Amino acid sequence: MQIFLSTIPKVAIILLPLSISGLTQAATLDGKEVPIHHVSSDNCKECHQTIYKQWKGSMHAQSTALKDPIHGAIYRQTVGDPTKENVKHKASGKYPVCLQCHSPNAALDKTTKLDAKPAYSEGINCVACHTMKRYKGLYGKNGKMQLGQSAYELSDKLQGPNGFLHEQGQAADKLRWQLDDEGELNPHLGRDNKGQPYMTEEDVQEIDLPMEANSSLKTSAACLGCHDKRNNSNGVALCQTGDEYLEGKSQQNCQSCHMPISGGLADHSMGGGHNLAMLKRSVRLDLTTQRVGDKLTIDVVVENMQPHNVPTGAPFRNIYLKLSALSADGKVLWQNYQTHPAKEDAKAFFVYTMMDDANHPVAPPMATKVGKNTRLKPYETRILNYNIPASGVDSVRAELYYNLLWPGMVKKMKKLPAALKAPKRIAWSEEKIR
Repeated sequence: MQIFLSTIPKVAIILLPLSISGLTQAATLDGKEVPIHHVSSDNCKECHQTIYKQWKGSMHAQSTALKDPIHGAIYRQTVGDPTKENVKHKASGKYPVCLQCHSPNAALDKTTKLDAKPAYSEGINCVACHTMKRYKGLYGKNGKMQLGQSAYELSDKLQGPNGFLHEQGQAADKLRWQLDDEGELNPHLGRDNKGQPYMTEEDVQEIDLPMEANSSLKTSAACLGCHDKRNNSNGVALCQTGDEYLEGKSQQNCQSCHMPISGGLADHSMGGGHNLAMLKRSVRLDLTTQRVGDKLTIDVVVENMQPHNVPTGAPFRNIYLKLSALSADGKVLWQNYQTHPAKEDAKAFFVYTMMDDANHPVAPPMATKVGKNTRLKPYETRILNYNIPASGVDSVRAELYYNLLWPGMVKKMKKLPAALKAPKRIAWSEEKIR
C-alpha cells in the first residue's frame, strides 16, 4: 500500500509492531520498517498545509546545528561537526546533551550525524512533539536532570489535543475524508470498528497513522521538557524559563501566547525570541519628563508583561534602553551612552552574564558562575531615572532594543548573518517638552 499524498514520493507509511528506542510501533518507509520518530514532517503537510507552513518557518524547524546559525556555531565549537557520527561533547566526553532538545529524534537513536535522516535534520518536527504522552518532570529518580525527549513518556501513537476513537453521522463523513473531491482517507481515522478500511485498496492509496487524544498537549507540560531549566556541566543554570514561570505564578499556559488559536488552528509558528511581533508584545515602554530649572527629570517605565523573565531562554539574549534628547530639528543633544550602555549606563542594560572563576565573561558551556542578572522578572515594572540638561531640548525619545547575542559574541561570530547580530527595536516612546 502506498501513501496517498500527492506532493511527496510514493512511500508506504504503515505502522507495524516493532520495539526500538522504547517505542513498540513502526512505520514502513521505502519498504523498510522504521520507528515512528523516523517519520518526516513532509508526510503531514498535504492534510495539514497551514500548520506545516507555520512550523516550517518556525525556530522549531530550524533548531538543529545544521540550520540555526547561532546554535550551529556553538555546537561546532563545543562538540564538532553535526554531519559526523560518534562525535562527543569536548568537555565531558559524552553524547551531546543539547541534541535532546535541538534534534530529539536523533537523540532517541543516539546518533550525531544529523543529515542522515530528514527526521533528524528537521529538529523539533511533528512527531517529536506529537508522540509525547506524559511529562515525567525535570528530574529523574536518580536526581539527574531529564532533558528533552527523556523528560517524557513517549507513545507509539500520535498524540492530539482532541480526538475520538469513533465518529458518527455527518461528523464521521467529514473526518473520514480529508478531501471529499478526491476521496482520500483520513490517516488517523482510516478504519472501522472491525479494523476494515472504509474504502478498499483499489479505491484509495492508504496511509495509517493512528492518533489518540491527549489533553496534556494543551498544557505547559508539553513545553517544559526543553524549556524548563538547563544547567551546563558545571551546574550553572543556562536556560531557566520554567523556574521563571513558576516564580511569576501565572495561570496562563505557554500555548496561550506562543500558540494562540487563529482561524480555528493553533499557531504552529510558535514565535519566541526570533519573532519581532512576539517581542513587541512582551514589554510596555513609557516615559514622563518634567522641567526643573535648567534640568529635565526623566522617568522611563519598562514593564514586563510576561509570566517569565524578559529576555528569557538562551542566556546571551539581552535588551538595552536608548534614551535621547532631541532638538526641534531632530538633532541629538544628549544620549545615555555613546558606544554601549553595558559600561556607560548599566541600569539600561538588561542582561544575564556568565563568568569563569577569574570573573571573566565566558560562553555558557564554560561558565562556573553567574555574573550580572539584571533581566526583568515576571510582571516586573522597573523605572529608570535620569536628570539631563534642558537647554535646547524639544523632545525626549526612549527606545528599547533586543539582541540575540551578548556584545562580545557579536564581535566574535563574524560569519553569522547580519540580521541575527543586529539589534531589533521592540518598543519606543517620545514626549515633547512643554
